[in-house]
Amino acid sequence: MSRVWEIPVHDSTRVRDARTAVREACGQAGLGPERTAAGELVATELATNLLRHAGGGTLVVNLVTPPSGTGTSVRLFTLDHGPGIADVTAALRDGCTTAEPSLGAGLGSCLRNADAFHLYGAPGRGTAATARIDAERAQGNRASEGPAAGGIVVSLDRAEHSGDAWECVRHEGLVTLLLADGLGHGPKAGHASDAAVTELRRAAQAPPQEILRRLHTALRPTRGAAIAVAQVDTVKGELGFAGVGNIGARLRTSDGWTSLVSHPGIVGAYFPAHVPLRRAAWHRDSLLVLHSDGLPSRWTPPEDPRLLAHDPSVLAATVLRDAGSSARPPRDDTSVAVLAQDRHP
Repeated sequence: MSRVWEIPVHDSTRVRDARTAVREACGQAGLGPERTAAGELVATELATNLLRHAGGGTLVVNLVTPPSGTGTSVRLFTLDHGPGIADVTAALRDGCTTAEPSLGAGLGSCLRNADAFHLYGAPGRGTAATARIDAERAQGNRASEGPAAGGIVVSLDRAEHSGDAWECVRHEGLVTLLLADGLGHGPKAGHASDAAVTELRRAAQAPPQEILRRLHTALRPTRGAAIAVAQVDTVKGELGFAGVGNIGARLRTSDGWTSLVSHPGIVGAYFPAHVPLRRAAWHRDSLLVLHSDGLPSRWTPPEDPRLLAHDPSVLAATVLRDAGSSARPPRDDTSVAVLAQDRHP
């Protein structure tokens, strides 16, 4: 799933590009005509919204695994540094608009057509929106309970493929989040990260250090990757964390943010003799952020209670947006993945 679409939306011609990108993503995900049309509509509305209300921004499209754990879905993100939204609830109601001429139905249409839609905005600090399009329209309650995950991946210089990947796998009472940064960038780096994701799906019942050892064997034919594995035991209420390579990790509890350190090395190439396991209690207010080294090392964790209580996909996108700027563009492929207690998919 290393394919990434990133569209800068700063004039009306880019709305068509956003729609085309989502159509391509839906094709790669194997979505049918009805869900593809829904994705194109959401892309059109979100891109148009960037122009009308934010003076432009960026649309990112990733391929992701849906909460059901099977198949492939399309995840759209829009990020901007515009005036923000004072009342998100009102903005999602049809007929609410601050731009003329407008029917004020754009965000409400996204809410109706996407299988999951989330919006976060703070006055003067911009807006982040995420939408997920599944192969089949969601029916009833979500399939999984417990911690939920979300993430975003972008590539260096808006290349087609990113060397980063993330995945979350559930096995009985275990919820395991992986973030991989393939050595270098581009398709070969993406191949290494995709191999890690594939092996994780076979090994999710194992503890983090054993998962990393199995990943080391699986990645030997590749150029290797930096990888972190975080696993929540929902029965014990405990987080286990282990990493090899330059993957950042921040854990937030009621006491604030704590850094979790990975061990030097490269999975698939230079694996350490001993990988330390960090354990921590996992509560309802716990929140974990993993990120590749494309994110500035001194990024500031968010403290807005509304954002921290939001869907992990929105939190991941906002962390990525706020850690960079046009004056400080990413110097590598970049990914952020968030694990938090269930906050609706």
